[in-house]
Amino acid sequence: MKKADIGLIGLAVMGENLVLNMESKGFTVAVFNRTVEKVDNFVNGRGAGKNFIGCHSIEELCANLESPRKVMMLVKAGKPVDDLIEQVIPYLQPGDIMIDGGNSHFPDTIRRTAYLKEKGLRYIGTGVSGGEEGALKGPSMMPGGHPEAWEYVKPIFQSISAHVGDEPCCEWVGNDGAGHYVKMVHNGIEYGDMQMICEAYNLMKSALGLSNSEMHEIFTEWNKGALDSYLIEITRDILKEIDPETGKHVVDIVLDTAGQKGTGKWTSVSALDLGAVSPTIAEAVFARCVSAIKEERVAASKVLNGPGVAFSGDKKEFVEDIRKALYASKICSYAQGYQLMRMAAQEYGWKLNFGEIALMWRGGCIIRAKFLGDIKQAFEKNPGLSNLLLDDFFKQVIDDCQASWRKVVATAAYLGVPVPAFSSALTYYDSYRSAVLPANMLQCQRDYFGAHTYERNDRERGTFFHTDWCRLGGNTTSSTYDV
Repeated sequence: MKKADIGLIGLAVMGENLVLNMESKGFTVAVFNRTVEKVDNFVNGRGAGKNFIGCHSIEELCANLESPRKVMMLVKAGKPVDDLIEQVIPYLQPGDIMIDGGNSHFPDTIRRTAYLKEKGLRYIGTGVSGGEEGALKGPSMMPGGHPEAWEYVKPIFQSISAHVGDEPCCEWVGNDGAGHYVKMVHNGIEYGDMQMICEAYNLMKSALGLSNSEMHEIFTEWNKGALDSYLIEITRDILKEIDPETGKHVVDIVLDTAGQKGTGKWTSVSALDLGAVSPTIAEAVFARCVSAIKEERVAASKVLNGPGVAFSGDKKEFVEDIRKALYASKICSYAQGYQLMRMAAQEYGWKLNFGEIALMWRGGCIIRAKFLGDIKQAFEKNPGLSNLLLDDFFKQVIDDCQASWRKVVATAAYLGVPVPAFSSALTYYDSYRSAVLPANMLQCQRDYFGAHTYERNDRERGTFFHTDWCRLGGNTTSSTYDV
């Protein structure tokens, strides 16, 4: 009996669709699930008549794999991954490969890569993006881990991934946790994209009073231009969906409390750890947190007052202003994500190819967009680009959108409509372009109350000074260090 090219453990939605994708590309796949009944249901259902080997134990799965064995796990992140690794290890031999295709936190992947290397095994942590449809038809895949394992999984991964032209949206990212880190940042950017679209929707709905049908037409037009993307596309479709039971638009009967699985939070925490500037992603996370306290917001709405004014102006013109604000904010959000990856690469010793990352995100994944082709070109032109805002193309876009962007943020504040992502992106832009910021006052304050010292603008960098603000005559200072 022919052995399988790869084995997969975890036949939930993503697992099922991913193995169907693999099989459709000519690979034989051994499958196992902790609830063994799911294996039989799959092999006799969606997998009937196809090249699957249904297994009722991990031992049976490993016995049915070509050497070196490739075992892919699609289970819940955290302890379940560690537990499963321990269950699989006894049935592997030196040189075999384990693959984590879930949304694991990158420090766990760093740890697991080192742990399995000690046991003579190879490990890959790969981000997989695209949801149920992407898993079946072609996801974006971001593998990292042991480089020597890549040649064995590359034919499978690049065959099943999405393609832009002839180029697969899958390439080796880097050592140990690099793949899962890039997937984490992808998800953080996804949080920002979704929040900005929600702010555009809310401005059109709450400030301009546009109907869902009118907004459907607007998003349809937006998806034909520079904002062409999966998220704009699905927003367009959402706005026309009718609930058959009530006859109302589905979007109007969905409760305004957002869920989250943690990857946006991980991105924000990593940014804080590295000292990277990523306020727009963080604001998108906080926006979900605020949405979750629904009862508090309802109570507060009855006692807290807003400006009580209505929009007055040309609605069509303001819709165009919103489009430009969304585009400019999106550029800043991506600029923050790429800066974060650049700082992480320096911290963890990864050699990230930012142009290739843009290509990996160009198709298959949730943030796939026409716009990513422009990012790829920016890094191809200048691999050492420190910030997307400094690229000529994006600089010109910001120049073209800036007046509208400021108008939208100012109008939203005047009307009392919250736009945390739009406004934080604008503040980021204004801060980044400022040669002088008020941190000189902040350093004086720190030195005053804690003798933390400061540098001077009329002396060389790296020399620190202290002022005896309280005239106490002391000259003892606190240590200077960065957190």
